[in-house]
Amino acid sequence: MEYTKERIGNVSTVTLILVLILVLIAVMIVAISIGVVNIPFEKVWGVVSYNVVHTLTGIEIGDPNLYAKGATYDIVWNIRSPRVFLAAVVGMSLALAGVVMQATVQNPLADPYILGMSSGASLGATFCIATGAAALGGMVLGRFTLAFFAFIGAFISAMAVLALSSAGGRTTSVKLVLSGTIISSLFGAFSNLIIVTAADAEEIQELTYWMLGSFASAQWYKIVVPAIALAICIIYFTTQCRHLNTILMGDEVATTLGIDLSKKRKIYVIMTALLTACAVCFCGVIGFVGLMIPHIVRAITGNNHWKLMPLSVLVGGVFMVLADIAARTVLGGAELPIGIITAVCGAPIFAYIMIKKTYSFA
Repeated sequence: MEYTKERIGNVSTVTLILVLILVLIAVMIVAISIGVVNIPFEKVWGVVSYNVVHTLTGIEIGDPNLYAKGATYDIVWNIRSPRVFLAAVVGMSLALAGVVMQATVQNPLADPYILGMSSGASLGATFCIATGAAALGGMVLGRFTLAFFAFIGAFISAMAVLALSSAGGRTTSVKLVLSGTIISSLFGAFSNLIIVTAADAEEIQELTYWMLGSFASAQWYKIVVPAIALAICIIYFTTQCRHLNTILMGDEVATTLGIDLSKKRKIYVIMTALLTACAVCFCGVIGFVGLMIPHIVRAITGNNHWKLMPLSVLVGGVFMVLADIAARTVLGGAELPIGIITAVCGAPIFAYIMIKKTYSFA
C-alpha cells in the first residue's frame, strides 16, 4: 500500500486525474443515453458537444438541423443533460465538502452534514411548503422560492453550529461535532413539528421526496448557482491544501507552525456551509457522499490533500452520476429518490470503517 501511495503521489497523480475526467465524461454520456427512450452514444455526443460549444462560444461545429432541433435534441439537451450535469456538480460539491470537513474536525467519519446542514435545509423546505410561504415568496423569488428557503435553512444551521462551538473559548473539532449534533436534533424537531401541525397529505409526500433527494426536476438554471459555488470553493481550497495537511498533524503542531486553527476552522465551516447549501437547495438532501468518497480515495492516495482533493472531487461526480442512473433504472418505469441509493452504498462503508477501526488519519 505504501508503494502504491508513493507512486500515485510522485508519478501518476496527473495521469489519474486525466483518466477520471475521461471516465466522468463517458459516464455522463452513458447516463444521458439511458432512459425510457435509449439514444445511441454518437447522437448524444453530437448533441451535447454541439450545444456546449455553441453556448460557450457561439460557434457551430455541426448541422443545427441535426443537433439543435427535433425530438432527440429535446430529450438529450433539455431533459436529460441538465439532470446529469446537476448530478455531477452536486457529487463533486459534496465530495469536496467531505474532504474539508474531515480535515477540519480531524475525523474521517465526518461529512458535510456534521454541521446540521441537512436538518437546516429540511427545515427551510418544510417551512416553505407546509406554511404557505411558497405562495408568498413566489411573488418575489418565483421558481427559486423553495431553493432559497432550503439554502437559508442550511446556512443558518451552519452559523448556529459555528456560534455554539465558539461559545466559551476557541473552536475545536470536538466542539464542532457536538454542536452539529445539537443543532441537527433541534432543527429536525422543528421540521417534524411543522409537518405534524401544518402539512397536509400532499405536502407531506412532497416533503418526503425532497428530504430523500432527487434530480428529477433538474433544469439548466438550477446548475448555475451550485456550479459557481463549486468553482469558487475548488479555487479557494486548492490554496489551502498545505494548511489542511498541517491540521491533520494536530492542533499543537499547527499552532507551532503559526496557523490560527480557530480562525481557519471558522472560515472552512463557512465555505463548506455555502458549498453544501448551494448543492442541496435544488435537489434535496443527499447523504453519505461526503463521508464515503473521501475515505475511499484516501485509502488509495493517502492523506495528502494535493492528491486527495482533486481525485475525490472527480470520483464524487462519477459516483453521483452512476447513482442517478441506478435511481432511474432499478425500478423500471418508476424512480427511486437518490438518497436511497447513496444510503445503500454508504451505510455498509460506514459500518466497515467502524468495524475495522480505521476512523483515524494515522
